[in-house]
Amino acid sequence: MPELDHEHVAIRTGPRSGLPVIIAVHSTALGQAVGGCRVWRYADWRDGLADALRLSAGMTAKCAVAGLANGGGKTVVAVPEGTELDPALRRKLLEDVADAVASLDGTYATGPDVGTSPEDMAVIGERTAHVFCRPVEQGGSGDSSPATALGTLAALRAVRHRLHGTSALKGARVSLVGLGSVGLRVAGLLAEEGAELLVSDIDPAKRAPARELGATWTSPGEALTAEVDILVPAALGGILTGDVVPELRCAAIAGPANNQLATEPVADLLHERGIVWVPDYVVSAGGAVNALAVELRHESPEEARVRVEAIEHTVTELLHEAEHRNVTPARAATDLARRRLDAARGHCQASEPRVAQ
Repeated sequence: MPELDHEHVAIRTGPRSGLPVIIAVHSTALGQAVGGCRVWRYADWRDGLADALRLSAGMTAKCAVAGLANGGGKTVVAVPEGTELDPALRRKLLEDVADAVASLDGTYATGPDVGTSPEDMAVIGERTAHVFCRPVEQGGSGDSSPATALGTLAALRAVRHRLHGTSALKGARVSLVGLGSVGLRVAGLLAEEGAELLVSDIDPAKRAPARELGATWTSPGEALTAEVDILVPAALGGILTGDVVPELRCAAIAGPANNQLATEPVADLLHERGIVWVPDYVVSAGGAVNALAVELRHESPEEARVRVEAIEHTVTELLHEAEHRNVTPARAATDLARRRLDAARGHCQASEPRVAQ
């Protein structure tokens, strides 16, 4: 389990659903903590806790590197194996989540994640205002997948320029692992750009949309180790292990999947092999950037899109700094996040009234 350096962790049994509801608030140094609500099956609720701790810390880094005035948090509903989530039970667990979020008095706001949708956020929004990405017709910013995919494309442009001196993705050989809501959108954008696409998913039903895009279908294992320019992890995390790194035949890795590294030292192993890895929390920031721009700053869709596309500049700067310092992009991103967090904490301390002695 990750080291506990969080400001607040709440674990409760939902009074309606009987399911474990976990909220981890990692940091509010930059502002209100934000993070998705993940509804997932776990063999043990403590596995869900470990996910919440890890993912909330990742959200803090994501917000800091993206320049957002927010910290990181996460909600995890740890659904036991074998539990059937029928509509009635699902509504009960969402109401339990809403009450848990409301109990934090605005310290944290949640949004969609794996296993939840904008429609689920509407249910949560019936009991608390601290929710993002409700359907557009209900005043929210809607599905975050398009913005996450657009931000991923922006990151891939920066990686392409780092590798070949051009941000154009036409002709780039890309292997994409995972065709979920974000992955399929990324595949569509890459196809429009003229990239040579190799795609995979554990669901064979995804073969049909892949074919429509003109992509080559393969197994997830083969996609992971294919000889390509860029590997794009877009499924669940943990696929980059110490055992896998020697088998990789890509020049770079950049994708929206959370927690791609099985362990932190894998970043160093990739660096030693000369494989550029852009941290997932940098690549996947588009959804958060868009939602906060639209719902907090009340910016237009066009203004929000400009902010999302600025991820290309962020990645370019990180890769430049990493090369200049001869460190991994992960280290460069971590250092940038730490500088912004330290500056925010220092400002807060300087603003606190001093007690006369």
